Amino acid sequence: MQAKINLKATTFCLMPFPDIDPIIFQIGPFALRWYALAYIAGLMIGYRYMVRLASRAALWPQSPPVTENHIDDLLLWVTAGVIIGGRLGYVAFYNAPYYLDHPGQILVIWAGGMSFHGGALGVIAALLLFAKRKNIPALALGDMTAAAVPIGIFFGRIANFINSELWGRPTDVAWGVVFPNGGPLPRHPSQLYEAGLEGLLIFAVITYFVWRRQAFGKPGLATGLFVLIYGLSRMFLEFFRQPDAHIGFLSGGITMGQVLCVPMIIAGLAFITFALRKT
Repeated sequence: MQAKINLKATTFCLMPFPDIDPIIFQIGPFALRWYALAYIAGLMIGYRYMVRLASRAALWPQSPPVTENHIDDLLLWVTAGVIIGGRLGYVAFYNAPYYLDHPGQILVIWAGGMSFHGGALGVIAALLLFAKRKNIPALALGDMTAAAVPIGIFFGRIANFINSELWGRPTDVAWGVVFPNGGPLPRHPSQLYEAGLEGLLIFAVITYFVWRRQAFGKPGLATGLFVLIYGLSRMFLEFFRQPDAHIGFLSGGITMGQVLCVPMIIAGLAFITFALRKT
């Protein structure tokens, strides 16, 4: 029965995988990849959005706690946090035995292998250090960053789709995709699901609360919304995403991604509760 369903999907219902080279152009040993461009676009657009937030005094209960110069400096810190945290998070959470045996591969970032949860921890560390060094309220800085981060997530997930990585589980839905390195069966384009929920949805919700509900007047609220909605979205989307082959399903059929989302959901609820109770 499954073979008939897949054959039908393959014949009539598939969304074709786009014929896009992961490498945009290459000059000698240098290659510009969509993956790298996604990170650059997310960081630069997020930077411009944070500058705009800092320039709108009406969004803040008093004066904006940061200036454009602060954000210029913060961009470097956040970039380092994303790259270092994302890579080390992937190494630690998803494939530690392999990298213990092949430590030289830890630096081969262009071959893929970044963890959002590790990147989030890296950004948190960068924000806390930066806030302490510049004497800026950490929660206010975190709220601004939370408002901009979904932009980077959106571009990153689109790049995952172009790279044909992190694809979904086999399916017979009309929009199933046969990925070039995912076997003959159509699969959920889970990267696009994540771009929609973890990127567009979170950006829309936080934008509404920041621009319409004065969320910056309740320090920690935007941060809590981001962490909570991301945790819930990722928890749900893991039911469509294929687990990493070297990890597979954990006890009870859950995935490593779902396990890592549990503390995010708890932390998000804690941030929101704190923000709404604080006068």
